[in-house]
Amino acid sequence: MTTLSIVVDEEEPASPGARLMQTPGFGICIYAIMGYMTIIDIDLFKNELVQTLVKHPRFSSLLIEKDKRLGKYSWKRTKVDIDKHVFAPDLDPGMESPDEFVEKFVSSLSRQTLDPTKPLWEIHILNVKTSDANSTAIFKIDHSIGDGVSLISLVLACAAMRRSSNNPGVEYLPVMPSKKQKANIGIMVVIKRLFLSFWTGFLIVYYTLIDLIMVLATMLFLKDTKTPIKGERGVEISPKRFVHRIFDLDDVKLVKNAMHVSVNDVLMGVTEAGLSRYLNTRYGATTEKHTENGGEVIKKSNNTLPKNLRIRAGISFNLRPSPSDLIEVLDEKKELMGMWGNLVGIVLVPLTIALEDEPLAYIRRAKSTMDRKKLSLAPHCIYVLLKLLINFFGTKAAVLAAKNVSYKTTVGFSNVVGPKEETNLFGHPLSYISPTASGFPLALVINYQSYGNKLVIAVAADEKLIPNPHQICDDLHNSLQVFKEAVIKKGLVKDASNLC
Repeated sequence: MTTLSIVVDEEEPASPGARLMQTPGFGICIYAIMGYMTIIDIDLFKNELVQTLVKHPRFSSLLIEKDKRLGKYSWKRTKVDIDKHVFAPDLDPGMESPDEFVEKFVSSLSRQTLDPTKPLWEIHILNVKTSDANSTAIFKIDHSIGDGVSLISLVLACAAMRRSSNNPGVEYLPVMPSKKQKANIGIMVVIKRLFLSFWTGFLIVYYTLIDLIMVLATMLFLKDTKTPIKGERGVEISPKRFVHRIFDLDDVKLVKNAMHVSVNDVLMGVTEAGLSRYLNTRYGATTEKHTENGGEVIKKSNNTLPKNLRIRAGISFNLRPSPSDLIEVLDEKKELMGMWGNLVGIVLVPLTIALEDEPLAYIRRAKSTMDRKKLSLAPHCIYVLLKLLINFFGTKAAVLAAKNVSYKTTVGFSNVVGPKEETNLFGHPLSYISPTASGFPLALVINYQSYGNKLVIAVAADEKLIPNPHQICDDLHNSLQVFKEAVIKKGLVKDASNLC
């Protein structure tokens, strides 16, 4: 048995976000499904965890309830018995349908609660080969420990820490570029910049007010249209299925560069187009197959989408830059000092559900929408308002407000940037990262995660409302391919001949 002993008598108050996640009926857990290129050596994996992850204060602390009425908690360091956190069931390596087995295993984990008498995380190792990896490690982490950006930063730090320990003196974390010297500028440039600053300030105030009014209206009365993917009250406790699909990140970058937009704009366009395809099928659209240029092409034969559907996505915005000195925290040379935890804001984004004759219209619309949202300070304001609700009225009031908004929207969306290069994590080469979550008051949550030259789309879907979540993955992938073909056909891609 491997135990990390940490003796610290002092307790650290839990952040408002951590307190919110402990409110009854709002128990959100993060699942990081990590595929590895090799079979996992259990003992090596545990040892690597003890040397890295377990040294992080949140992964070696208990969450202690201090005031039940106001929902106050604190973190207290404790001894970590790694054998009580890492589980590796005996599996038949030659089992049939290993991909389906892993999906069902993750789904079963979402029906279980974490043991509050130990740090709120656990890992399940499945040494069975799937279509995307030779083994899988499923990290189940209580959302009170941290948000997606914080956890990805920790993954990078764990990988870099072990590499640097094997190669002393070598810097592995990225270094921020130095600022360039500003050139002398003329009076007309100064006047132009002042005017642009004034106009930008006006737009920031305007878009912030509009977004806050929409959130307030949603909290009180404004609801999305009832559709096959719209959840109702109680959806957070219903069984979920978790599936993923791995795309080529270069396809996304190709469309991004051709359209002069951001990766996030492309992914929003993919989401809007993919959900339009999926809902069209759910509303009874038929398909026809025909042969074109020697290959089989599937084409929608009719449009059954109702008009004027109101469907909105709740998008998570990270409000804190990624912590850059987590290695020092893991080495116990530095305290967290507020640079860790849940610091995200939510903004509501309308999705236009329609079958467009011009595929790239989805991306243009997504860019226009996201450009406005980037100017809005609504995510910051919403975070502050929730914090005030928690401090003055307790976590139950904040959860009630958050749920009222989520119940009246349709889908959750996030996009997290992962390691730019493939890496070894906990002693084994990592193939992919698929993040998802359970406990959200939504029937559908779509997470995008980059890793090396891969893009993983992870879908968490209500089993009853969305019995075929793989179809959503197919429709998202097909939408991206349609975008790629469109930019090539329009001549927006340089050296398109090399793509064939």
